[in-house]
Amino acid sequence: MTTFKTILIFPAISGVGFNSFGKGMEESWISHGLCLISAYAKKAGHDIGLFDLRRLKGWDHFKTEMEKANPNVVGITMMSVDYNPVVKCIDIIKEIDSSIKIVVGGPHPSIAPQEILKIEKVDYVIKGEGEISFVELLENLRKGNPPSERLIEGKKPILDDLPFADRTLFGSLEYPPPVKGFHPPFVSIIAGRGCLFNCSFCQPAERAIFGAKVRRRSVENVIAELLELKNKFDFKSMMIHDDCLTEDRQWVHEFCKKYRTEIQVPFACQSRADIICREETMLEELYAAGLRLFFIGFESGNQRILNFLRKGIKVEQNYRAAELCRKHKIKIWANYMLGLPTETKDEIMDTVKMIRTIKPDHYSPAFFTPHPGSDLFNYCEEHGLSLIKNHDSYRRNATECKIKGVDYEFLFWALNESMGLNVPLLNPHIVLKMKNNLRPFFKKFPVLKTVAASLWRNIKLKRS
Repeated sequence: MTTFKTILIFPAISGVGFNSFGKGMEESWISHGLCLISAYAKKAGHDIGLFDLRRLKGWDHFKTEMEKANPNVVGITMMSVDYNPVVKCIDIIKEIDSSIKIVVGGPHPSIAPQEILKIEKVDYVIKGEGEISFVELLENLRKGNPPSERLIEGKKPILDDLPFADRTLFGSLEYPPPVKGFHPPFVSIIAGRGCLFNCSFCQPAERAIFGAKVRRRSVENVIAELLELKNKFDFKSMMIHDDCLTEDRQWVHEFCKKYRTEIQVPFACQSRADIICREETMLEELYAAGLRLFFIGFESGNQRILNFLRKGIKVEQNYRAAELCRKHKIKIWANYMLGLPTETKDEIMDTVKMIRTIKPDHYSPAFFTPHPGSDLFNYCEEHGLSLIKNHDSYRRNATECKIKGVDYEFLFWALNESMGLNVPLLNPHIVLKMKNNLRPFFKKFPVLKTVAASLWRNIKLKRS
């Protein structure tokens, strides 16, 4: 090899499959983590490329392209649900050339590093944030000075010191949320890392990756990136992907002032019901700046379940937050869960009632899934509740049984009831079988999948 070449892999095909890029919102997501690593590595003079499995036709295509690329190093990001495609990638790469160094990082290796270290073909695992540590590793490998330890602790960067995300890596912009008023071109950014809150379905996994404190870029730094993106793409809508942007009232105040005068396009961000109730004047500022959509984790309409989730929110705040959003003309993307450990049918119906009352602009329900690294994952393991058979089941889809003690036929009915869908009661296993049978058909005729998705979005928009 005449040059030292690195390939990054985005393996997110577990739910969408090969040859799916650009055929929907999930199929167009970019990995901000890989984009930042690419930008940092290119700034240091490295040759970086990307294999997005969603753009490939299958594993034979992957092997052919990897042989052509002939890299020195392959870096792979991994969510828990990506485990199986990542292992397949590793096997193929080492079959092509066993001297290629494989580095795995991302959320799952950060919360379960020992599991990844058991994969003998993995050369290095980066735990935590990867920009600095990955580039340092590349420098050492390029100089022929490989580290002796396979597990590398990620170093936390000063966020304002990082170059802006390298969006050329993915070669295309993302799809906007399927909510009225959000149009392409659409971009998303990340303004900070970490979460102050302690929800049992998430923590302490996030703290294991980013630490206990929230670190946020300066308003000036975020606006500078948005201005660069505006000049480059003239985007018509955007989203800030932070876990809870609104927890820092002063940051939001400064951001709104600058965004209103310098950007002026509709945007979305995530918030919490208690913050929305407490900070009505902030809602006014956000709307004036361009906020048109809140992603809100309502989770449950039952107080015992909210307490079990350590959500730190009252049911009344969920209802009130929705009222305030309507008052200030901010649309609602409602995240909520059904089928939690210990949850009764009456408690599930409390959530159904809440969602039917709120009437969000977009419904985002999930059957509870015990995710590795969370306290609820440990709870399910300790009580022998988990029905997860392999990593593919860590998807949040609502057609799989996740834990014992849950009537999933009732749950499937309740999910449809929450959205006001008058459909017959279906066994979730039958639905899963139907879905699996349809997937090859949609892969063969992707235009029909796009049409079906568009019709479904229009139905929901007309109902809301």
